[in-house]
Amino acid sequence: MSRRGSGSGRWQAAVLSLLLLPVIGVGIALWWLGRPLELAAPTVEVSIEAGTTPRQIADAWVRAGVNTSPRLLYEWFRWSGEARRIRAGSYAVLPGATPRTLLSKMVEGDEQLETVRLIEGRSWREFRAELARAPRLKPTTAAMSDAELMTAIGAPGINPEGRFFPDTYAYSVGVSDLLVLKRAYTKMQQELAAAWAARAPGGVLKTPEQALTLASIVEKETGREADRALVAGVFSNRLRVGMPLQTDPSVIYGLGARFDGNLRRVHLESDGPYNTYTRPGLPPTPIAMPGRASLLAAVKPAPTQALYFVARGDGSSQFSSTLADHNRAVNQYQRGRP
Repeated sequence: MSRRGSGSGRWQAAVLSLLLLPVIGVGIALWWLGRPLELAAPTVEVSIEAGTTPRQIADAWVRAGVNTSPRLLYEWFRWSGEARRIRAGSYAVLPGATPRTLLSKMVEGDEQLETVRLIEGRSWREFRAELARAPRLKPTTAAMSDAELMTAIGAPGINPEGRFFPDTYAYSVGVSDLLVLKRAYTKMQQELAAAWAARAPGGVLKTPEQALTLASIVEKETGREADRALVAGVFSNRLRVGMPLQTDPSVIYGLGARFDGNLRRVHLESDGPYNTYTRPGLPPTPIAMPGRASLLAAVKPAPTQALYFVARGDGSSQFSSTLADHNRAVNQYQRGRP
């Protein structure tokens, strides 16, 4: 009789424990949701692009410095029913932020936004100067060398020229310029990969890096939409037959701060890695940040026999297949002779 009673008591206790588990679990969850998250830095920043999954967002917060379980954070997003409402944007959390307030910030798009416009055709030096002028953007990279900065964004050993996509970037007030640079770098990788995948068959370019370099030259040579593919066609033809590209923007880029606005014959005759008059082929790196249109022009140049072009003075160019025709065009459009 006593043994049966004891067994019944144990069974009842077990059932009671099973019934209480969800209650205990809910209590722990409520405690965790209201508890401040431990942060690895005074400010933890994350940029969320459109299409990022809730699991990836949770992982990104933990990698950025929110010291919690990424799975726990993801389960909270999912359990809340708000995961699909998380908005793309740049977010920063400060000490005192809880899992509740973190999710609420992303769902409500709780950002004080500023914007910085990075313009096509600008050099890396000009890019950095534009970021330094951006309103209420924390200048964390100001004292970094180019090599240190590229390492900080996860691209060690890569030359920064041409590697950041020109666009208008919105950011939360007070986030670091490093966050904007990471977004611009990732965006250029995506755009370059998309352009390279769409390249025309039989092209002269062998790698995406060559395409990026040629696109930067096209970007500097013309801002006219209708001429981009033709300019790329001329340079592709020259590369194919081994002619020097003879593009002034690359020489100007090589001069750097020494360029005073006047390109002289001595500059064209002074050899250097970016002098495409004295050296055949592409320069060693891009010379500017190309936009999407120039990337596509580089990989899908217009079919043309032209080997030369000259500016008409109205933003357009005159294209020629022979040197004689080109010289006549130069006389007409550059020297004012019939």
